[in-house]
This record gives sequence, structure tokens and C-alpha cells, in this order.
Amino acid sequence: MKTNFATSGMRKAILHIIDWFYFPPLSRWVPVRTFRYMFCGGFSTGLDILLFFISYHYILRERVVHLPFIAVSPYIAAFILAFCVSFPTGFLLSKFVVFPESQLRGRTQLFRYLLVVLCNVLLNYFFLKLFIEWCHFFPTIAKIFTTIIVVSFTYLAQKQFTFRIPPDRRRNSLP
Repeated sequence: MKTNFATSGMRKAILHIIDWFYFPPLSRWVPVRTFRYMFCGGFSTGLDILLFFISYHYILRERVVHLPFIAVSPYIAAFILAFCVSFPTGFLLSKFVVFPESQLRGRTQLFRYLLVVLCNVLLNYFFLKLFIEWCHFFPTIAKIFTTIIVVSFTYLAQKQFTFRIPPDRRRNSLP
């Protein structure tokens, strides 16, 4: 029998941890899939912010990164470094933990996820520039505010576009 991540013990362990936090009164107001998305998204987002902070302050030491043809501001470089970890983490958690019932092929999901993430990159870039250069926020605070805005867009896009679940599979599809 062929096993994959969606049916593996790893997925079950992750769901066990997530579902441990899903208790009344929260369970009365928030559907389980939405809670799992919020939990996985919160984990990925927290990881992204932590990696941004570490990259900005300790790896890049708040200095401009000079590449052959361009100079990259330290907060954009920190964003790129954090993105390299948070992108695959977020995709895998969404695909195998939150939306395992999606009938879309994996490469279609990955492509759509990439499209949504590219929109997120543009939104992140715009809001980081806005908050840091125009509003003069500290970079980590700007990243947190940017994340709140981008997450609102992302949830709707992932649910309705990237990991769309056919209507006949939506009911009673969660363990």
C-alpha cells in the first residue's frame, strides 16, 4: 500500500495538535476547516515574521545587500530570505493538512498557490515600502501590519481558488 503525507502519521500528528486547541466556545463559532487554516496560517506567518526578524537584524545586520546590478534594502532582502522557508511550509500545510480533499492535481495547486503568493509578494512589497518609508514604522512592526492585510486576501484566495473543493465533497469531508 502506497502512503503519502495526506494519510501519514505526520498529518495525523499535526491534526491531533491542532484539534487539541479546537474546543468550546471556539468550536461553536468557527468551522473546523477555518480553524485549521487559521492555525496553519498562523504558524507559517509566525515563522515568517521570526525569520524576517532574524534575517533583518542578525543575518543582514540591517545593511543594504549589494548585488551586481542592484542594491536591495535590508528589509526586502529579509523578506526574500523568510519567504524561501515560509512558501514551501505554507503550501504543504495547506495542501495536506487543511485542504486534503481538494481534487485538483498537485501541480495545479502549486501553480495556483504560486500565483496567490506572487500577489502576496507584490502586496508585501507595496505595504512594506508604504509603512517603512512613508509612515516611518519600525521594519518588524511594518511587517506585522503588512501580514494582517495580506492574510485577509490570502484566506479567500486559497479557499476559493487554490484548493477549491467540489461542493459534493465539502460536507462531512473532515475527520
